[in-house]
Amino acid sequence: MGYSMLFRKHLDRRLFLRGTGAAVALPFLDAMVPALAAARRSESGTPRRLAFVYIPNGVIQEAWTPLATGSDFEFTRVLKPLERHRNDLLVLSGLTHNNGRALGDGPGDHARAASSFLTGIHPKKTSGADIKLGISVDQVAANAIGDQTRYASLELGIEPGRLAGNCDSGYSCAYSNSISWRGERTPNPPEIDPRLVFDRLFGNLEAPLSPADRARQGERQQSVLDHILADANRLRSSVGPADRQKLDEYFSSVREVEKRIAASREGGAPEPEMARPQGIPANYADHSRLMFDLMVLAFQTDLTRVGTFMMGREGSNLTYPDIGVSRAHHGMTHHRGDPGKIEDITKVNTYHVEQFGHFIDKLALVKDGDGRLLDNMMVVYGSGIGDGNRHTHHDLPVLLAGAGGGTLTPGRHVRYAGETPMNNLYLSLLDRVGVRPETLGDGTGKLDRLSDI
Repeated sequence: MGYSMLFRKHLDRRLFLRGTGAAVALPFLDAMVPALAAARRSESGTPRRLAFVYIPNGVIQEAWTPLATGSDFEFTRVLKPLERHRNDLLVLSGLTHNNGRALGDGPGDHARAASSFLTGIHPKKTSGADIKLGISVDQVAANAIGDQTRYASLELGIEPGRLAGNCDSGYSCAYSNSISWRGERTPNPPEIDPRLVFDRLFGNLEAPLSPADRARQGERQQSVLDHILADANRLRSSVGPADRQKLDEYFSSVREVEKRIAASREGGAPEPEMARPQGIPANYADHSRLMFDLMVLAFQTDLTRVGTFMMGREGSNLTYPDIGVSRAHHGMTHHRGDPGKIEDITKVNTYHVEQFGHFIDKLALVKDGDGRLLDNMMVVYGSGIGDGNRHTHHDLPVLLAGAGGGTLTPGRHVRYAGETPMNNLYLSLLDRVGVRPETLGDGTGKLDRLSDI
């Protein structure tokens, strides 16, 4: 789509600014709404987005779950970093993934936790090529609304993982390393390299660069924004003050992400034991926040309306030296009551929530339609394991952030009856984006009390 769209009465919603090897999508601007429609535009006309964020190995329940329900609950130690977003959050307790349990298959709770998290389906126990699961909620949404955006969905992660071989007691690695599944035999492995995600979002969308063009671009080390500068300047001069401010904020965000990717690539070799590919920050917080920022940009520009992010593969044995935790994550979750291990797990649980808080901060800052991007988001944060020490799959740690375009009433802790299927939450969220599948895993119906006052 060319820049000629600027000379119509309003800008096309899918306008891209283009240059050599770059095509930059734009945030939603007032100029994208026809003049006669602008006065009638309401919040209901702004698209709603879905995101699912996964944490591995469960949590320390006592440090996670608020004691009181309703709007007067106190934030626990683990959730404390999100207290500034009290009015944007629902804490949901009592949800269960029955299909994460053994059901006669013996060990393998970590593989079942990740694979059932967005599917609600029990995986076939195999370490061979005959894997079998089912479609995940994000892909149900992507199949229904993905044709409205350039990318049907975006899958991000932190840790590299194999899709073949045995990773958990006879279960294929595909189960532990993917929460997004296009079908019963097709996992969507997450991308962990922020540079590759950035290239996918903002690289040449029509044809690859020639070797000569790529060499010249590399020599100049230009920002992707440098390539579309002429179009960007013409656009700024043709829109109103509010849109100019929005464009300035957006382009600043893009350039900031670029600089952080470049810094991670050029800042020296990572520590040998990390063995991370070039371009991936060595520090967990830097890496996760960069991936969250890329997801925000993808939602902000309406490149996609569906995203998933694995903050660690299930069974993860990452260590967290930057918060003083040298023990391997999964190993210490089998704490058997050891106070030192419980303290370290609590630190890791809190650290993950802090990174998620960065994501919520960014969503709350971005203008979207008549409100904030967060107002039109539904973001699920949680794990397929409740208590990591006992490998439970009930009373899962679950947060729901955002207002779903005004269809949710956040600011509360809601406790559901035991064995309430997690997939009932997903059926409710799908309904809010206009997607109503007949079934979804073991879901039995939509979840109530998400919009109670």
